[in-house]
Amino acid sequence: MANNISFYSISIIYISLLFTLTHAKCRTSCGEIPINYPFGIDDGCGSPYYRHILVCSETGGSARLKIRTPSGRYPILNVSYSDPHLLVSDPSMWTCRDGDDFRPVSRPFSLDTSTHFRLSPQNDYLFFNCSRDDVIMEARPVFCDRFPEQCDSTCDTSSFLCRHLPECDSSVLSGRSCCSYYPKRSESLRMMLKHCATYASVYWRNLGITPAFNQIPEYGIRVDFDIPVTTRCLWCEDGRKGGGTCGFDTQTQDFLCLCGKANSTTHCKGAVSAVTVTGAFVGAGVWYVRKLRSKAPVTHGVQSNDNRLF
Repeated sequence: MANNISFYSISIIYISLLFTLTHAKCRTSCGEIPINYPFGIDDGCGSPYYRHILVCSETGGSARLKIRTPSGRYPILNVSYSDPHLLVSDPSMWTCRDGDDFRPVSRPFSLDTSTHFRLSPQNDYLFFNCSRDDVIMEARPVFCDRFPEQCDSTCDTSSFLCRHLPECDSSVLSGRSCCSYYPKRSESLRMMLKHCATYASVYWRNLGITPAFNQIPEYGIRVDFDIPVTTRCLWCEDGRKGGGTCGFDTQTQDFLCLCGKANSTTHCKGAVSAVTVTGAFVGAGVWYVRKLRSKAPVTHGVQSNDNRLF
């Protein structure tokens, strides 16, 4: 009986270890958006810094990449890895397509400050129908000349974007107020929306051309991110070393190089994979238990020092 218990105990331990160390293949795209390091939409892929933040959801037969934040889930329009940033859409914010529908925003877009994401300074925020009793709404240059110590607090009514709203003609506001203000953090955005009807975020898209006017404004929120670079990840991705995918152990969050159907702690080419090592442990454990069982004396279920495994 003791031998049987030990055999099953060892088998369970090593099989559990096998499932911990093996890993499913990482998806490399969600819809038309590529998923590269440091991101992953499968647990254990990419960097643990971005674990459980991006999600790929299937809706009506098409895949849509979204970002999880404290204020909700938001569609991701694009991801750039050369100039690391995401372009996020907040469906609750106003765009010209809404026309006269200046609906209130209950939960404006926000980021978890403990993550490696941050709002880009390339964003411009526009606020509509703000209370003049609670928000300083002035033409910024004039106000800053008169009150330089309060210049950062003003919401600029003469900003370029208020006069040239993307996708809009000049009559779309029809008497409604507009001002431009960059919130220093998410709390500032929430405070503004307590006194303004709604908001819009505009980022400046680079057209990739050399003349001076090489950017155009579009609706969306640019979120910058860091790409943690480690020597082990560079080794793992090196094509001369097998061209693996950087990932991590979901239990310990230690680095793993994902190599097809097996994992390694270094790189794919010439490395002993975690699966191979685990298989060897399982095989050795089963062989050892069988060997002990064949030599164990018959005791009719009575455990003694002669038949004790441990």
